[in-house]
Amino acid sequence: MLEKIKRTLGKIEDPAPSRNYTDFYPAQADDPAQKPFLPKVSVVVPVYNGEADLPDLLRCLYAQTYPGELVEYLLVDNASQDNTANLLKAAAQDAQAQGISLYPLSEHQIQGPSAARNAGIRAATAEIIAFTDADCRPLPDWLIKLVQPFADLEVGLVLGEIEALPGKSLLEKYAARKKILNQQKTLVHPFAPFGASANLATRRQVLEQVGLFRPYLTDGEDADLCWRILKQTPWQLAYLEDAIVRHRHRSTLQGLQSQYRRYGRSHQYLHELYDIELDPALKPYQYVYLLSRWLFKELPINCVKMIRGQVSLTELFVQPIYLLTLRARDSGRRSAKLPNQARQIGWL
Repeated sequence: MLEKIKRTLGKIEDPAPSRNYTDFYPAQADDPAQKPFLPKVSVVVPVYNGEADLPDLLRCLYAQTYPGELVEYLLVDNASQDNTANLLKAAAQDAQAQGISLYPLSEHQIQGPSAARNAGIRAATAEIIAFTDADCRPLPDWLIKLVQPFADLEVGLVLGEIEALPGKSLLEKYAARKKILNQQKTLVHPFAPFGASANLATRRQVLEQVGLFRPYLTDGEDADLCWRILKQTPWQLAYLEDAIVRHRHRSTLQGLQSQYRRYGRSHQYLHELYDIELDPALKPYQYVYLLSRWLFKELPINCVKMIRGQVSLTELFVQPIYLLTLRARDSGRRSAKLPNQARQIGWL
């Protein structure tokens, strides 16, 4: 079994050509005044049924330019039903042979990314704790860029940017065009800025003050954590556009609709927690109007443009896909009610 697992992980067994930041920042290496800020960092990744994603994710973590002796990777199996647990154990052995600190953890009592992240936080030994997800692919300089704002002692929360992985399907191209997980959209939220935990870092000291993720809150948990930090403390938020992780978007309509139903549930949960209104649901007549406008106006125009090579096939279907996602979001919101347990906050 172990040999089979290692074959699955085989393409990440060889170390990256270089993980030394001085190869990427030679000027900083020569000039002590320009050296990057290099605290010890714990990277927490919740993993649920991540068998397909783990090889690419691990390769990206191994390729980080952050000094290996200053970073630990805590991958938390969240009661996966596939081979995730065994893959993580094998990956830990391979990482150790390469001088990389990678620790497989588990959270089997509570199903959900919040509880899994909390398990990683409690096991973390660093003052700076960064988060990403199993379906993300951090660029090699992601971590070293993400932690730089913490050199400012007033910064307690840092967000990097989330881009789309190149995709071949129509829906993946749609998600990339719409920049579904773009952090700049949520940074301008009228209640308070927030970002997705697919690319987020904070100080352990901050979590000691406001608590961890709400373990039973399955949607909207990252916005809730950001809002507690920014509303309850004087800690500042920093955003780095070039600290990038790439996200694997949904390639099926079922997957995309499920994603937007989760967004709808998160809207309802945050409404109940903070008594704020988020995006309003569309009225039936608005759906009819937007679909009719697409069918009788936008579609014919874009068909002509596509024949001329001015637009892609994706452009033809942006509006109906958009309406399907809005309908899924509204459905998720209507069916959601915040469980009492979800009000609980985890603590160190």
